[in-house]
Formats: sequence, C-alpha cells, structure tokens
Amino acid sequence: MGGIKIELLEATRPDSAIAKFIEKRGEGLHHLAFEADPITDKMSSLKKDGFTLLADAPKSGADNKEIVCLHPKTTNQVLIELCQEKQ
Repeated sequence: MGGIKIELLEATRPDSAIAKFIEKRGEGLHHLAFEADPITDKMSSLKKDGFTLLADAPKSGADNKEIVCLHPKTTNQVLIELCQEKQ
C-alpha cells in the first residue's frame, strides 16, 4: 500500500491508552508510522544504533500489519511505529 494515511484517534474509554496520552500531553500528534520490510531486519539495525524498542518481536496491529514501536526517550519524544504487511 503506497501513499500517506492519516488516522484521527479518540479515546473510547477514560482508562484507555489514548485517554491517558491526552490527559498527560494534551491533544496533538500521537505517533508516526513507517513501513519497514522486513521489519525484523530494521529492528535489529535500530537496536545496534542504540534505539530502544518497546517489544522484542512485532505484534499484530491495524490494517493487517505487524508492528513494533520505538521508545520515545530514544526518538526525541516522538513515538515511532514500524509496520509491515502480514505475510
């Protein structure tokens, strides 16, 4: 899938991750997502470069994607998501 996709998020429960994010930081940018194929190779490369991943393996995400996020403390406070189409 090429092009750009923008998702607008809204908290559906007061205890959800999105609600907590908005309460802590206010409305605005939540994360940026980049296609990475193969995702495991990019994960290894980023770890070697000193980035911290929030998981050791990709997990199931939206739109038939496998995803993993980089910790914002290692990306200038921006949550970065890597994604790859599920095989």
